[in-house]
Amino acid sequence: MNISILGGGGFLGRKVAAKLAETGTIGGTKIDSLSLFDLAAPPGLAAPFPVTCIGGDIAELPVAAIPPGTDVVFHLAAVVSAAAEADYDLGRRVNLRGTDAVIDACRGLIAAGAARPPRVVFTSSIASFSGGQGKFLDDDARQVPANSYGTQKAAAEMLLADATRRGFMDAVCLRLPTIIVRPGRPNKAASSFFSAIVREPLLGLETELPVPDDFAVWVASPRRATEWLIHAAAMDTAPLGLDRSLNPPGMSVKVGDILAALDIVRQGATGLVKRVPDPVIAGIVGGWPAGFNAERAPRHGFSRHEPLIDVIRAFVADDLAATRADRGMA
Repeated sequence: MNISILGGGGFLGRKVAAKLAETGTIGGTKIDSLSLFDLAAPPGLAAPFPVTCIGGDIAELPVAAIPPGTDVVFHLAAVVSAAAEADYDLGRRVNLRGTDAVIDACRGLIAAGAARPPRVVFTSSIASFSGGQGKFLDDDARQVPANSYGTQKAAAEMLLADATRRGFMDAVCLRLPTIIVRPGRPNKAASSFFSAIVREPLLGLETELPVPDDFAVWVASPRRATEWLIHAAAMDTAPLGLDRSLNPPGMSVKVGDILAALDIVRQGATGLVKRVPDPVIAGIVGGWPAGFNAERAPRHGFSRHEPLIDVIRAFVADDLAATRADRGMA
């Protein structure tokens, strides 16, 4: 099996690649090759199969990013929420035209005689919904985005579902929750602070909290998100029918719950969290629903979430040391 990860230099792309390298299989099938694509060529990794690293513009996707014979494409490349809101043209180029380029590449595989359409696993987002703190949405809730990023993700879902209907690909779109705790450095996502209020204090650094402690957010851990993505690459998609989008079973937590769990893991760490209201950030994340009644995804084999305290302990075990090293800290 030949696999491509678009956004292979991002943290989820690296997590998926590392898990594939560890197991050497996907869905019980041996992996023959892996292509990692990002704006800059991602670093390589040790694996029991060949790994090719490619850099470039996703809107002008090089052939090597999805080479002939590709069986699975993880489409994780994106301009994140606050950045897409701040730079409308960039968000459209990457999040929409980039998805168009993925569709065209998959069409090319079919035209060249591929035995079956490639599986495409796409990371959509809860930002494609609105409703705010008062809403817990069912699986059949209508997507009414309140920001450009969410609009681009919702539009991409529809394009990929139509490409699947036409036989160009076999898509699964996962509307991922906010992922905590992200390793590395803060990014330009509006939701970045949800990870920062855990990660930075564990590094001994101050960080700012732009929303109240009773703010509720739908979250998932990197471990669970990685598992969901790999499951989506191997699952039976026939029961999905025309609806190729799923709300994975994350968990709704309040900011105060995150801080309480942090203090259990590292007593006194929350003293480094400074409450500094930010109406711009609060305006973006405040439009997202507080949670979902995610019932469809578990019926298709997606596992439910571990407790919040385990999420923070997993960050300490999996990513804290690497984050220190990445940021040049002793």
